[in-house]
Amino acid sequence: MRGARSSRMAGFGHAVPGRRVENREIEQSLGLEPGWIERRTGIRCRHWASEGETLSGLAVEAGRMAIDQSGTAPEEIGLVLLATSTPDHLLPPSAPLVAHRLGLAGAGGIDLAGACAGFLYALTLADGFVRAQGKSVLVIAANILSRRINPAERASAVLFADAAGAVVLSPDGDGGRGLVGADLRSDGSAYDLITIPAGGSSQPFGPGIDPTNALMTMRDGRAVYEKAVRMMVEAGRAALAEAELAADAVTRFVPHQANARIFDTVADQLHLGRGITERSIAGYGNSSAATIPLTLSLAHRAGRIAEDDVLLMTAAGAGMTGGAVVWRT
Repeated sequence: MRGARSSRMAGFGHAVPGRRVENREIEQSLGLEPGWIERRTGIRCRHWASEGETLSGLAVEAGRMAIDQSGTAPEEIGLVLLATSTPDHLLPPSAPLVAHRLGLAGAGGIDLAGACAGFLYALTLADGFVRAQGKSVLVIAANILSRRINPAERASAVLFADAAGAVVLSPDGDGGRGLVGADLRSDGSAYDLITIPAGGSSQPFGPGIDPTNALMTMRDGRAVYEKAVRMMVEAGRAALAEAELAADAVTRFVPHQANARIFDTVADQLHLGRGITERSIAGYGNSSAATIPLTLSLAHRAGRIAEDDVLLMTAAGAGMTGGAVVWRT
């Protein structure tokens, strides 16, 4: 077994469904005035899956793009980590199917249910695997949240979207590259702020279940906002401290695209200039764990991520689960 000194982001990928949903469609259905959604969230449009489109299909598309861009041979990928809250099925996990469709016959595959912070958890675990095993890891985050939206609930109906993002992590001999700081945390006292009540073992599907219990609900939007900001700021500070870096060393801030007001507040409290914030929320909405790798892929394609950049990535969401990662490209 041959390890590696660090890992590097060797390839990026993303995918979204073909159906583009403008704000006016949702505003009309909810009786909201034109412009209401963008003013409060920063979202102008998002993509929703059509009939026949699947979570695994989006993940495969994003994963293939990342693999092709990285130039990594299939046999060099030892693991597929799929961060998702909306797998194809409750059982079996979707990652083995994604790995099979990508031709990664020798790779392990597992789903991670970390909600909006799922990509950061997967990225941290993947970095450890690369260092220990000396093999590449395909990290994918994907969600089809449109099928879990309660169209009558304004808090979630205006926010959530469908997307996938992917990164190939490959071994690197430069010990100063890759993950240089991380802080992962949770707050179970806020466990029920964002939930899908039915479908698990505590409330399985059955004849007496209210159909709306299978849809997402956000109990207290103000509490979510306050707790998410606090968690992202505290995790960001802790990750920077572990990396022994000050805020002014960060060249790109890549937050979870929950709501523009949330991540702008986080940037301000971390003393990061808003000009270094990568934003995808206007055109893609909030796809939970998928937002950070989607944003990374879009930024890389636009030439905004360069060698020796210092990336700060932060997220918080249902659970509450959150964290931050400092990454040197």
